[in-house]
Amino acid sequence: MSLKDSNEKLNMTMLCDFYELTMGNGYFHSKIRDKITYFDVFFRRVPDNGGFAIMAGLEQAIEYINNLHFSEEDIEYLRGRNLFSEEFLEYLANFEFTGDIWAIPEGTPIFPNEPVMVVRAPAIQAQLLETYLLLTFNHQSLIATKAKRICRAANGRTVLEFGSRRAQGSDAALLGARAAYIGGCNGTACTIADEVYGIPAGGTMAHAWVQMFDSEYEAFKTYCEIYPTNATLLVDTYDVLKSGVPNAIRVFDEVLKPKGITKCGIRLDSGDIAYFSKKARKMLDDAGWTDCQITASNSLDEHLIRDLLLQGAKIDVFGVGERLITARSEPVFGGVYKLCAVEDDDGNITPKIKISENVAKITNPGYKRVYRFFEKSTGRARADYIALADEEFDIENEDLTIRDPNATWKEFVIPAGEYEARELLVPIFIGGKQVYQSPSLDEIRDYCTRQVKTLWPEVKRFENPHTYYVDLSDKLLELRNNMLNEKRKRN
Repeated sequence: MSLKDSNEKLNMTMLCDFYELTMGNGYFHSKIRDKITYFDVFFRRVPDNGGFAIMAGLEQAIEYINNLHFSEEDIEYLRGRNLFSEEFLEYLANFEFTGDIWAIPEGTPIFPNEPVMVVRAPAIQAQLLETYLLLTFNHQSLIATKAKRICRAANGRTVLEFGSRRAQGSDAALLGARAAYIGGCNGTACTIADEVYGIPAGGTMAHAWVQMFDSEYEAFKTYCEIYPTNATLLVDTYDVLKSGVPNAIRVFDEVLKPKGITKCGIRLDSGDIAYFSKKARKMLDDAGWTDCQITASNSLDEHLIRDLLLQGAKIDVFGVGERLITARSEPVFGGVYKLCAVEDDDGNITPKIKISENVAKITNPGYKRVYRFFEKSTGRARADYIALADEEFDIENEDLTIRDPNATWKEFVIPAGEYEARELLVPIFIGGKQVYQSPSLDEIRDYCTRQVKTLWPEVKRFENPHTYYVDLSDKLLELRNNMLNEKRKRN
């Protein structure tokens, strides 16, 4: 099958790990076939040793679940593997998702080991969702988290996503631009991201434009004559200070000034950007072009941006490419999908736990809810709290003790009446039907900005951030410890 043919026939239902199908066939022919299961999606650590991550990718997960089906071609392919019974293939041919899903909304700051998504569904259905849910959550949360770091480093300056040509595939470019926008980027160089998602796309010229003309001056003048209201000139093709900036000023004077246009820009893409930006800013200001913006690009990330600003660089706009779109410093998010409970025909829920010699890989059992406590006096988020779904607590009338997840002897008390609790997981699908309306991308982006502001500055530090508390309720902790002790005794 050619690439063109495969793309035309692509069914995302088949974007699953093969073991999901072999297990599904096994479930089908055992008593587990119709058993209701609970799976948690969570992650174990924040990339770049950061203090928090950003939830993203939920909209694509919803689209995937709404389109779950096996085509005739898919069934024929599976039949050809000689592994699956005809009864199971008939089940797949009539496949329909009937389960429930809860998730933390996109744009929310999230923390290690708390469920960001909970799937309740018959075993075969729940197992089939694993790969794609992790794929979309891991990728977009990774890029949104990196974008938020970069935008925070820019300290209010415009950040544009410039990474399509270095993205790891076309989907990574498009969905990476979406995630970067959620994380705070103001726009993208990716045209299709504007067409599909309405992310403002823009761009002016490459070095090739300047090289095409007999002189840099002619290249700049021609561009300004064609695009007088969108003139950002790339000034480092030859010599930034001797020709690039002087030619840009000359053309602005000759073409833009007579039209009364003061909005324009130059871009620096190489060399000592801090030095060049300061020199260029003075030259532009001395020439009366005080509104001319300076854009910087060239393999930037949050650390380089912060260093440039500490050096006094005069930069208004940052174009960030490969180190954002690939999250180059740490390109794996590490989300996992783990069974946490099963439910019998009478609705009784039996918790399940995975144990490991690696303590970080021991899971939290049971069907759970996640709460975030906000200090009423400041609006700041103080801690997250994971409890069993049937638990009730009253922080209006009772004190609540929260423990440090990394040092259980450290704790603090949430005094009664001083905090409000917000449940983070919201229903997305109930009985196989979508009950959640995805916000617009701009709404998600604005929500993300507001929610990050609720975090304490200590949590948002780039180096050695304060560990945000994510505690287990006493009942959940007791359940976890009892199950660990039982497993140890049996083994």
